[in-house]
Amino acid sequence: MHILKMNSVILLLVAIFAIGNCANSDWWKTAVFYQIYPRSFKDDSNDGVGDLKGVISKLPYLKELGITATWLSPIFKSPQVDQGYDISDYRVVDPLFGNNNDLTELIKEANKLGIKIILDFVPNHTSEEHEWFKASVNGTPKYLDYYIWRDGENKDDKKPPNNWLSNFGGIAWTYNETRKMWYYHEFAKAQPDLNYRNPDVVKDMKDILVYWLDQGVAGFRIDAVPYLFEDVNFENETATDKTKGVDPSNWNSLQHTKTLDLNETLDMIYQFRELIDEYNKNHTEDTRVIMTEAYTDFDKTLLYYGLKDGSRLGAHFTFNFDFIQSLSKNSSATDIKNIIENWFENLPEIYTYNWVVGNHDNHRIATRLGVENVDAIMLLQGILPGVMVTYNGEEIGMEDGEVDFDQRQDPQATDEKTFKEKSRDFERTPFQWDNSTNAGFNKGNKTWLPVSKNYINTNVELQNTTVDSHLNIYKSLIKNRKKISPAAKTKIEVLNSTVLTIYRTTETETYFYLYNRLGEPMIINNAGLNNSKILIKSTNSEKEVGSIINGTILVETNESLILHKDNPKDNGSFLYKTQPTVLIAVLFLIFVLNSI
Repeated sequence: MHILKMNSVILLLVAIFAIGNCANSDWWKTAVFYQIYPRSFKDDSNDGVGDLKGVISKLPYLKELGITATWLSPIFKSPQVDQGYDISDYRVVDPLFGNNNDLTELIKEANKLGIKIILDFVPNHTSEEHEWFKASVNGTPKYLDYYIWRDGENKDDKKPPNNWLSNFGGIAWTYNETRKMWYYHEFAKAQPDLNYRNPDVVKDMKDILVYWLDQGVAGFRIDAVPYLFEDVNFENETATDKTKGVDPSNWNSLQHTKTLDLNETLDMIYQFRELIDEYNKNHTEDTRVIMTEAYTDFDKTLLYYGLKDGSRLGAHFTFNFDFIQSLSKNSSATDIKNIIENWFENLPEIYTYNWVVGNHDNHRIATRLGVENVDAIMLLQGILPGVMVTYNGEEIGMEDGEVDFDQRQDPQATDEKTFKEKSRDFERTPFQWDNSTNAGFNKGNKTWLPVSKNYINTNVELQNTTVDSHLNIYKSLIKNRKKISPAAKTKIEVLNSTVLTIYRTTETETYFYLYNRLGEPMIINNAGLNNSKILIKSTNSEKEVGSIINGTILVETNESLILHKDNPKDNGSFLYKTQPTVLIAVLFLIFVLNSI
């Protein structure tokens, strides 16, 4: 072969290698995001509150789990009225969790392990201790309209401007004696809402996003997005149709057409996405992403993804809370199927599915659906296409902790009569690492919330050494989930009324998910299961991993399984599994070699 041609081939091979190792724009589409509630994850300083050094110490654990990225609930400077969701400085880590150098170290060490760091961005409101709000109260010209200020009804200071209510209960307006006006707060009175009709506010918030992107974060979880804008005329909300027996001070007594999901709010999320896309365009690292929290109706949830035709994009994904909000202990296999198919049928193909089964605002899976169903729900989440989001502790089947009223920390649950109903403290108790003092959360100092009493039997150390444990099932799930091609077709069936079955199929293999939801033991006859192997089983299953199924299988009540089988291979299997960019390069190489 001519030397010049040989050099050309070598350069081509180098180019192919570069193509295969360029920034990954689609990493997030099949990612496992792990939510860490820093206060309760690991307390390195032994002051009773979790911190960033504690998170750093547990990065190897996240790597062992197979986590792609971890999202940290708020860690910025805050008076902690609402556990950090009341931010007084968006660019400074709260001393409670460490400092900015600790965050830099966390990002660096996580990246070494292939784990991306996602920060919690809270754009709707600040703390009343933020310098912007102080300046606004004092009448500093630039900051006069940084927040939502109004005179009282008919300029009577004794009555709020309208009937808007707070998510935390009661009127959503607080009178400020210094400025002699009312300010609006969708949440606690210590959390004044920003005024997004002021372009300076928009610019400042976008600058904060860019600041943290420059520090190396992989993206943001954006909090409470439906509330960014309010009706420009401040008209009263309309009462709901069903007001009988509903406390008029309760948020649910109004319809919230003036304060929720306004078109301007959607536009602002689209603007945030444009900023992120522009940043990605100008940087060579893996794609930075945004994911939005929107507790709203289904159609509006889809809009936070972007417009149906993709002409404007919103979040890379907005959280799908249907498994949290719609499933109960009485939900049937058909109910689960309907939830999934609703997303399959209505989310435009240009967008990516996501499945969330727990977070810091809702009771844990084991408490909501029963300990016997923990594995089934995790396996369900993992077998489905798209993004998987895990709340810390769900991988070991943690249950809600025990918190008395006098130990409360949640600002939305201050009434003893409704404490158990409203408090979010129960799902936020410290992570259970082992059976030592305070479950290994710290070295023995009093914890900010009490450690659950069941930590002796539910902890990482114990489950690591138990083959059939929630933790080891979770690890196996994530390991095998990464092997499923994103192109695998998905089919859902309910067999014999109670057995939920999900098939993920490619030209070369099929994964089967089986879950007997609340039914009597069922014998499933399915020729498609011939020669399939049990890959993963729930802790309540007595079957053996690795055993072969020959078309018939007995699925016990609440038992869940993932099976796997190879399909007949064809000559196109290599091309089928090869990444498109690499495939093109390989074909070009073949062409060049044939031309030499």
